[in-house]
Amino acid sequence: MEWRDEGALLSVRRHGESAAIIEVFTAEHGRHAGVVRGGASRRISPILQPGAQLDLTWRARLDEHLGSFTVELLRSRTAAVMGDRLALAGLNAVTALLSFSLPEREPHPSLYARTITLLDLLGTSPAWPLAYLRWELALLDELGFGLDLSACAVTGAREGLAHVSPRTGRAVSAEAAGKWADRLLPLPPALLGHGEGELSGVARGLVTTGYFLRTRLAHQLGNRPLPEARQRLVDAIARYSAPSA
Repeated sequence: MEWRDEGALLSVRRHGESAAIIEVFTAEHGRHAGVVRGGASRRISPILQPGAQLDLTWRARLDEHLGSFTVELLRSRTAAVMGDRLALAGLNAVTALLSFSLPEREPHPSLYARTITLLDLLGTSPAWPLAYLRWELALLDELGFGLDLSACAVTGAREGLAHVSPRTGRAVSAEAAGKWADRLLPLPPALLGHGEGELSGVARGLVTTGYFLRTRLAHQLGNRPLPEARQRLVDAIARYSAPSA
């Protein structure tokens, strides 16, 4: 068995004295793991950094085997994020959530394309936090837990949307929420793709996507806790968005 594809490196761990097991996200083969011979060597280990874009050739005697990768670096994203703690936290959250949530070897080409766009924004564009928030929405949608934010679930109105129902995942207008508003999740403009995506709005949006990641996605995966890397990003965005004393 053999295939060739391109993908982003999600994780790497040492295997034996000189090899490494890597996990990648590719367009045609989804989340896929394999052994890199010599992956712990001085020649190869520097390119095996999370977020790196790799040209990959996978080989195995049988399809169900772990198999081995031959890798060639296409693009490193390390330099773009190493001097930016927030962007580094974003990269770690993306790779951790993909490893956590994606079924192994199941293609998700649309999510892959969105992921590569987001990874390329990290550390290079101030728009990446908003793109990250929208990426979490896309991740929920791709895995069958999409939110319906197009209109108010109560009145059908498309204006004045301010909340999300934690029960249905549908938008609710400020008028329809009434006395129940404090029981609903926030729906900031950033979550609707409006405005410039100020960090405070992104932070509020992450409260909502985080709720559904925990109660829908993680619940289906056996109630495993979400990766700590996501919480570190949420905490970092909250710090950066807090008004100065």
